[in-house]
Amino acid sequence: MEEKTAGALIWDEENKITMMKSAYELAMERLNKQSAPTKLTAAQKKELAELDSRYAAKIAEREIFLKGELKQAAEKGDAEAYVQLEKQLVSERRKFQGELEEKKEKVRTPGK
Repeated sequence: MEEKTAGALIWDEENKITMMKSAYELAMERLNKQSAPTKLTAAQKKELAELDSRYAAKIAEREIFLKGELKQAAEKGDAEAYVQLEKQLVSERRKFQGELEEKKEKVRTPGK
């Protein structure tokens, strides 16, 4: 279908006027053409939910511990230790999120 554009309106070959698509909509269309979304089985959905729950607990556990350490460092006035603990918190959160995404991808694409 050939389209002519003018401003924010599009006229298609049947001279129907439609709104121009946003960059987001165009990007999503391209993405869907490249890799069609796959349907997940009930077992896959359940496993993904379990992974989310397990990793949310791991992250929360580390945050609780490290926030306690942060509080102690702040009370002592140890700015260097405080900064290191903040960096460690961010690093561990990213590590767990990365692990989670890897495991979720394995569940979504079991043959790869």
